[in-house]
Amino acid sequence: MTRTANVGEAVAPLLELTDIHYAYREGIPALSGLSLSVFPGERVAVLGANGCGKSTLLKLLAGLIFPRQGSYRAFGRKIDERLLSRDPFGIFFRKDVGILFQNSDAQLFNPTVEDEIAFGPLQMNDPAAEVRSKVQRAIEAFGIGPLASRAPYELSGGEKKKVAIASVLVMDPQVLLLDEPTAGLDPRSSRALVDTIVEAEKKGKTVVTATHDLHIVSEIARRVVVFGEDNRILASGTPEEILTNRSLLLAANLVHLHRHAHDDYWHVHEHEHHEIVHFHEHPDESPGGGSKR
Repeated sequence: MTRTANVGEAVAPLLELTDIHYAYREGIPALSGLSLSVFPGERVAVLGANGCGKSTLLKLLAGLIFPRQGSYRAFGRKIDERLLSRDPFGIFFRKDVGILFQNSDAQLFNPTVEDEIAFGPLQMNDPAAEVRSKVQRAIEAFGIGPLASRAPYELSGGEKKKVAIASVLVMDPQVLLLDEPTAGLDPRSSRALVDTIVEAEKKGKTVVTATHDLHIVSEIARRVVVFGEDNRILASGTPEEILTNRSLLLAANLVHLHRHAHDDYWHVHEHEHHEIVHFHEHPDESPGGGSKR
């Protein structure tokens, strides 16, 4: 699959999954026949209910797990364990593909926050002065200076999330894979992260974000991929096309029907899941708008 950038110019996918099947346990699929292409500089949001395969998709794209069936190509190469164990491509891939885990505790392991953020650049053998400069910029970007000397396990969930994000961004990867990045963040930090994702496009970076937060989707993505509960892609389109399709959101279990009493009428409206404000309509006592108690 290719995409036309300018007249007469075809662009190949940067990341390409073809007929991917993956299961953590026999008989319990996490992905079933998934095919997806992500192009250079794209911002893609992945939506879906818990357990639909969003996190598995990001781990596959990051080369942390490998498909049982199907193929994954990135940067023009077929990705497998053997290739990623070899340098120079292995070290290039690990630097240029950064992943933020949904659970920050799975990502933080150094004695202090400052050590955590410095860990990646040190593995790249960057000069000491350059590492210090990178770490300071990352700390300032998320306002975590007061946390620099603290141990990650001492931090709150939101603080851990900010440190994990900083430890990914300090590497300046070409590809960002973000799993529920705004979960647990305060409004200011969430805003800073959204701005970072938007700015990434101007820098030519490719960003794939798995999220339940429908409020940020139109800002962070130009394309939205919706997973069904059968671990397959249910739909793909622009944020406007996806977010205004209520039947699709219901089918993907991203909103649910909620029945309650309002004045003298019972009616049903939609609630978005998790950390999201709900939306609904109140009928004006019109036929079909509700039923009297």
